[in-house]
Amino acid sequence: MKPASYSAALLIALAASAPWTFPGADSLIPISAANAQQPRPITKAQADAIAAYEEALDGFKKILAERRRQIDSNGKLSARPGQDVYLARVKVMSTYKDLTDLMPERIGPPNRYSVPPAYFDKAIEPLIEEYAALFSSIQAPPKFAQASPTPFKDVYDLGRAIALAQGVDERAADAAGRISLGIFFAETNGKQNIGNGRSKTYKGSLQTGPQENRRGAHKWAAIKGRIAKVAPEVAARDAKEAARARGIDERYNHWVAVRNGLMNAHADLFAQLPKIMKTLPDEIDQMKFFQLIQIVPAPTRAALASGDFMRYRVTSPRIMGYLRNNSMFAFGKKERARTSANYREILDAMWLFNSKFEKARDKYAELKDGKAS
Repeated sequence: MKPASYSAALLIALAASAPWTFPGADSLIPISAANAQQPRPITKAQADAIAAYEEALDGFKKILAERRRQIDSNGKLSARPGQDVYLARVKVMSTYKDLTDLMPERIGPPNRYSVPPAYFDKAIEPLIEEYAALFSSIQAPPKFAQASPTPFKDVYDLGRAIALAQGVDERAADAAGRISLGIFFAETNGKQNIGNGRSKTYKGSLQTGPQENRRGAHKWAAIKGRIAKVAPEVAARDAKEAARARGIDERYNHWVAVRNGLMNAHADLFAQLPKIMKTLPDEIDQMKFFQLIQIVPAPTRAALASGDFMRYRVTSPRIMGYLRNNSMFAFGKKERARTSANYREILDAMWLFNSKFEKARDKYAELKDGKAS
């Protein structure tokens, strides 16, 4: 279990900063000002919600401006420079949800990020680039990182080969490749070899910690012989990449990082893909299941083993905290007051991941058509 991944921090990438920082900031009109032309009586609770949102938005602008000044001046950053930015973004969404709960008329039109409008003020859409740009700078790969010219094909090939080595048929192995792409997009938005602005522990294309990486490498060694039989081209590529990664933190070699990340958390479950695909016929739900293995593995495995996956209920405050830290039941007082959820509710609460998994599915289709690498 770990803090929210890079892509969870960027999932909707709300952005706001000082007016001089980027285009579109002038369009951010405080709610109270927008209402000034047509005043109407509001309750104290509504007034408090308006004030809380404006305060959160102002705080978000300030932390974005501060990080931008630090980066542009080559100033020293904290050990987790993205954490404050992330928390400020969550506060903006949470206070906006509290506001729209009290004032449904504040729910605006659909936004281009497919975030439910009750959670996201469309007026701050133009400011997305600053938030995303900050994280791109903060989490840029180190100079010694070993990139791949075929990052998406690598992920698919490794997932498929691992599944074949677990004894599944071609259909399930193909699904494993597609699901692996989903994990890659969920963890890093499809970017290889990145760091993590919110954690000193997790790094690389699948955002693993040192212990997870070592465990994955040990498991890979145990099935290398089977990989050579079912996917000799993958075994040959692996030998080259393993040699290339000697002497560096191998989490910064894209191939090795993906290999070890998949082996650590997912390899044994690939063997159960026929069962998982029957339980979750929807491809996006399948990706969500495996992403939950990244976030809360123990209860997710228990839910699968229960025979009633969708109705299996999580009640642990600790597990609910991990879910909230990964953008589930995280926004607004009503959601944060929840003390339990079943897996159907958890899957539905992963709406911030939907666009990532849709991108992964599109990339999978491109790979199958020979249009992507």
